[in-house]
Amino acid sequence: MKVMGILNVTPDSFSDGGKHNALDAALCCAQEMINDGAVVIDVGGESTRPGYTRITDEEEIERVVPVIEAIHKQFDVDISIDTYKAAVAGAALGAGANIVNDIWGLKTLSAEDGSLKPNEDMAKLIADTNAVCVLMHNRDKAQYDDLIPDMISDLRGTLEIADRFGISKDKIILDVGIGFAKSYEDNLCVLKNLSEFKKLGYPLLLGSSRKSVIGNALDLPVGERLEGTIVTSVLATLAGYDYVRVHDVKENIRAIKMTEAIYG
Repeated sequence: MKVMGILNVTPDSFSDGGKHNALDAALCCAQEMINDGAVVIDVGGESTRPGYTRITDEEEIERVVPVIEAIHKQFDVDISIDTYKAAVAGAALGAGANIVNDIWGLKTLSAEDGSLKPNEDMAKLIADTNAVCVLMHNRDKAQYDDLIPDMISDLRGTLEIADRFGISKDKIILDVGIGFAKSYEDNLCVLKNLSEFKKLGYPLLLGSSRKSVIGNALDLPVGERLEGTIVTSVLATLAGYDYVRVHDVKENIRAIKMTEAIYG
């Protein structure tokens, strides 16, 4: 199991908004996560929490590029850009990132009718740069006939887009999208059935750190969701996942190592 450390350089992230806006603070956080064992630093410049305010491509680029350049210069670590915008992803890759973390899984909302359609610009960028990509499950509405089969079908749709635009299969990681287009009960169901997504045949990432499913289950605010997050990391380890994306790297790595020691 590998750990991706979350570095939000946003003023309004749900869990750590404003903490890492200054470059020195962002670098200090990155160094701490690397020292604690993170092998990927995931840099995000726009909050995607419920009710978030969308910013322009230019503003997002201004937030993330200096941080990515500095991390790339100072540390030997993989860098992921957390964005669904091709222009931002392109700027980040040019600055030293080598992974694109797309919360819409190569899809975008149509301006005409609000339906999902392929994000051709993002797919072409990833194919042309041969970047690794994390493609997350998401949809326009949290409505399902049968949750897990519907999610698997959605992810297969994402994989079809990737194949159509020539993205190498060995560059794809799939994310089940905890907290996105899912109710509280849906999120619990996904966490209970993590192993079902192994049938897709791709590396898997779980990103549930500090999310509302944990807060709702434990009736705790964002700053007190560490133990709940650790439980989900253990579940991902038992389900054979390849990555977890977390805020608290040291504590989650210790739990993962103990789980791996017990179960081999």
